[in-house]
Amino acid sequence: MKTIIEPFRIKAVEPIRMTTHAERTAILERAAYNLFAIPSRDVLIDLLTDSGAAAMSAEQWAALQRGDESYAGSPSFERFEAAVKALMPFRHVIPTHQGRAAEAILFSLIGGPGKLVPSNTHFDTTRGNIEATGAEALDLLPDAARDPRARLPFKGDMDLARLEDTLKRDGHRVPCVMMTITNNAGGGQPASLANIHAAAAIARKYAKPFIIDGCRFAENAWFIKTREPGQHDRAIPDIVRDIFSCAEGMTMSAKKDAFGNIGGWLALNDDALAEAARARLILTEGFPTYGGLAGRDLEALAQGLSEIVDEDYLRYRIRANEYIGERLIAAGVPIVEPVGGHAVFLDAKAMLPHIPPLRYPGQSLAVALYEEGGVRGCEIGTVMFGRKPDGSEQPAALELVRLAMPRRVYTQSHADYLIETIIAVHERREGLRGMRITQEPKALRHFTARFAFVSD
Repeated sequence: MKTIIEPFRIKAVEPIRMTTHAERTAILERAAYNLFAIPSRDVLIDLLTDSGAAAMSAEQWAALQRGDESYAGSPSFERFEAAVKALMPFRHVIPTHQGRAAEAILFSLIGGPGKLVPSNTHFDTTRGNIEATGAEALDLLPDAARDPRARLPFKGDMDLARLEDTLKRDGHRVPCVMMTITNNAGGGQPASLANIHAAAAIARKYAKPFIIDGCRFAENAWFIKTREPGQHDRAIPDIVRDIFSCAEGMTMSAKKDAFGNIGGWLALNDDALAEAARARLILTEGFPTYGGLAGRDLEALAQGLSEIVDEDYLRYRIRANEYIGERLIAAGVPIVEPVGGHAVFLDAKAMLPHIPPLRYPGQSLAVALYEEGGVRGCEIGTVMFGRKPDGSEQPAALELVRLAMPRRVYTQSHADYLIETIIAVHERREGLRGMRITQEPKALRHFTARFAFVSD
């Protein structure tokens, strides 16, 4: 059928406060033009992130009642651990309060000054946690995948030749090889099963652990099923198990593809590394059978893992974003093509060529979307990735605005409103001005930086 329908019924609703253009202009000024600083009650369509913003199912709400809050040995952990291992066959599953906590524990143990961690593309907190130890985060995305208009099926792949060259030249500096699925910073693009296995094989050749950042594993598996030769007849859970079978570990933000409002985990096969990680967990998160989570959170995640691999849901999820992308392309709005799994990425560099990268075209576009229609997105460009550990700044490879769709939250009419808002901004794009940073922290500046428009 041509009409997209949500594969669920709505049993509870949350009202949206309908703001005016004048109100939003004032709200932006008070927030110093940082969309993270805007109260959520003042946002009409909140696409800042898909992380932790999912609507829970009736079965997840029911699972909360089973939550056992024992400090140690909770049966809720046992159900959570079993649900993870059913899809990701690792020996050790270590719960954390979210994915960045898993990254922090891992790189506190294997990172450090002089180390080098290659990946297809590191996202912000992964890069931040690597660099916080003094190590360097290296992105090895193929050149063809950097073209926003290149319609390649797997633009999240690793550049295998560059990975091998890196390990030949600097292998003594590399504690692990990482793969992010899907590739968020690159436009929500998937990695192929063949590329994942090939990257793992190269890592093994040089005796390096292969670690997967798996926060959108189910969406990546759907793209493998629908785009990769020989995979069409396979069940999603089987593809997921195939993905993780070649890895020695994973980090996970369960706030994405586990339908969680909070939670994550670090999973490992190395017994000694897992023992050290648990010791670190006790210092920073909690006991190994809760890891900073309530028992009810563990129950919700266990149930969510069974729901995320449902093909009716995944078909709807991917198609809903494709629908937005198709309408925008038809209107001449430049986006990253093909549309990724969790978000539509607007190409701010192409839309606003009159704004140079160091005047932050992505931030200008994100601000305009909120002012026009109350839509909150997220800059993925020089604000997020331009500042280097030594304090210098250089333009990011891409200047994007990510519109990340929360899971099971918005309907097609919300999508149509979003499309109208984007097109309205696109029609007045030549009048948008660049921005400057007036105040920023030393790391992960996009969360708390303050901005002002430039006069030139």
